[in-house]
Amino acid sequence: MAYRVVIAEDFRMIREIFESAVKQSENYVLAGTFATAVQAADYVRENPADLVLMDVLIPGSMNGLDAAAKIKEARPETKIIIVTSMPEFSYENRAREIGIESFWHKEIQEQSIREIMNRTMAGESVYPEKQPSVSLGNAASTEFTEREIEILRELVAGLSNKEIADKLCIESSTVKMHISNMLQKTGYRSRLELAVQARHYGLVITG
Repeated sequence: MAYRVVIAEDFRMIREIFESAVKQSENYVLAGTFATAVQAADYVRENPADLVLMDVLIPGSMNGLDAAAKIKEARPETKIIIVTSMPEFSYENRAREIGIESFWHKEIQEQSIREIMNRTMAGESVYPEKQPSVSLGNAASTEFTEREIEILRELVAGLSNKEIADKLCIESSTVKMHISNMLQKTGYRSRLELAVQARHYGLVITG
């Protein structure tokens, strides 16, 4: 019996690649394909599915991770593969917390999506061996420390040094020091430029 697959991906070309991966294998059958996470989640709650391929950043009232959480609540037996092109590392952490089986970066493609599908349905949990890296000015994103990423995320959200310090329970002087270090690494001239570029390249995503 073929596994029933649901796809949630707003980018048509990627969606067609996923559809092709499903249709070209006798092990899978396409149960539904949607351009929003809400549509996919609603469908799976009403119709059993064996596997869901879910993008993270997708138009609509719900992102892919939130939709995946809803699916897991309603049908914990349904396996999910989260797909994204963004290097935002918190996505993987959230996916693991939700109980999502596998995670696939569109840009890295260490393995094909069908390989990930096969391994996932065989009972494996497949996550990238390393974080994707993007260039941020003169620095690679992998050069930032975990604390710097935490501060950068709040900076992108528009918080002041004091607000960041209060939220992270550290001193304002510590926040200032980390921002200064990030400016030195990247070569950017202002915190605004740092925040704008970090958001543009998907290093941190807020909202």
